[in-house]
Amino acid sequence: MSISVAVPTVFAQTAPVRKKPNVVFILADNVGYGDMGPYGGGELRGAPTPRTDELAKNGLKLTQYLVEPACTPSRAALMTGQYSIRNGLSLVAEAGTPSTLPGKAYTMGQLFKDAGYATAIFGKWHLGSSPQSLPGAHGFDQYYGLPPDVSWDSATYVAQAIQTHSYPTVPDKVLYEKGPWLTQQKGNGPLERVKPFTMEVRAEIDNVLTEKSIAFMKQENAAGKPFFLYLPFSMGHSPNLSSKQFAGKSRIGQYGDKLMEGDYHVGQIMDALKEMNIEDNTILVFASDNGSTGQYMMTYDRLGLGAPDMGSNGPFRGDLGEATEGAVRTFCFIRWPGHIAPNTSSYAMFSIMDFMPTFAAILGAKLPTDRAIDGVNQLDTLTGKNKIGDREHLMSFIGADLVAVRWKQWRMYFRDMNRTGTGQQMLGGIAANSVPMYYPKVYNIEMDPHEDLQLVNYESISVNAFKAIQEYLASVKKFPNPPPANLTNFNAR
Repeated sequence: MSISVAVPTVFAQTAPVRKKPNVVFILADNVGYGDMGPYGGGELRGAPTPRTDELAKNGLKLTQYLVEPACTPSRAALMTGQYSIRNGLSLVAEAGTPSTLPGKAYTMGQLFKDAGYATAIFGKWHLGSSPQSLPGAHGFDQYYGLPPDVSWDSATYVAQAIQTHSYPTVPDKVLYEKGPWLTQQKGNGPLERVKPFTMEVRAEIDNVLTEKSIAFMKQENAAGKPFFLYLPFSMGHSPNLSSKQFAGKSRIGQYGDKLMEGDYHVGQIMDALKEMNIEDNTILVFASDNGSTGQYMMTYDRLGLGAPDMGSNGPFRGDLGEATEGAVRTFCFIRWPGHIAPNTSSYAMFSIMDFMPTFAAILGAKLPTDRAIDGVNQLDTLTGKNKIGDREHLMSFIGADLVAVRWKQWRMYFRDMNRTGTGQQMLGGIAANSVPMYYPKVYNIEMDPHEDLQLVNYESISVNAFKAIQEYLASVKKFPNPPPANLTNFNAR
């Protein structure tokens, strides 16, 4: 593996960190590898992303940015620096299930809080609504966004119930009263309801989240306090209901409209940092949580005009919910003037879990030693000192199963993913099931990005993958995992 653009020596000699840098982490939702302009999307996809193009020119683009197969698992991995299964969150969290972030989890919010930062999250948490799971219990001073155990599609819940007469004796007003509401939390105080989360609110929500983000940054900058802003906004997640300003702006329907709107909001954050004259002392990350949704989102072609509400995973096979490369490789840009060379890209493997130990290294902070930390410190990769990266392998879990492992450019599958359904509708992605196999399926991702050529002569590399798995299993013996996430098997165990 190599850096595709040479890093100037001046950046390889990382400038000393004299002042705590602010950190802004913008997380898109279900945006694929092939959607953004610097990755071959943007204008070519019918949805220009000029502000993201500008961000790429001023920072680093990761071309092997690897995540978990779905939103809750990826967000748990980002926040904890651990595989999601270590916190029982290896499936999408759903209300009414035990899936919720444990109170003992040590999160990125707490890391920055402990380092003296002001902290805020505006958007989607999706790690559970139990009191011990809320953002305020994990170091965030402020939270404004969705109910903490649901996603952006919850805006449709009440409208769907009304359309289908699911509760025929209940007035619509009562349904909205009992339906999902935007919420807020100050410190570790009680979760407060703000207003019903309707489809109309969904369309304009990212305007609100960006406004709150900029207000937070200005307030903390004026107070002279470093800040950590986590902005997990809605760009990419169906239903992609765009704001009035961006409706119809792209040439590919509502998904493209929302890409353009998200790009605009990223630009607003960049402009605010420049206006405050703090862009040189701010680490700005813009990434997605996982790859794009697949065929099943064609049902969200609401107008029937052939423009499905789904993105592009570029050259990679598979969709959100699977362990395939298309599900777990997506986009990531990082800007840190004076430390990260502009207009560069890196082909080093970089996991979403790696941000936690990398930020800890920048802060000079220690991570807990009473648990396994799966992320690795990649500061030298970001600053160009290490051209091949500090990660060689990465595992993928779905529910209770270890379904795949990457070792360098090799991908091994231990479960065979199959489409489910009946008749003409056979769905993959998050609707797929899996069956056990006797021998792994092996692909060379670098030679065969779409995974069309299954290899059988893999013994020379499988020993390394199996070694990584044995090390993981040994860590589980030392630090046992909680019961795995489960939505389909209710037999007594």
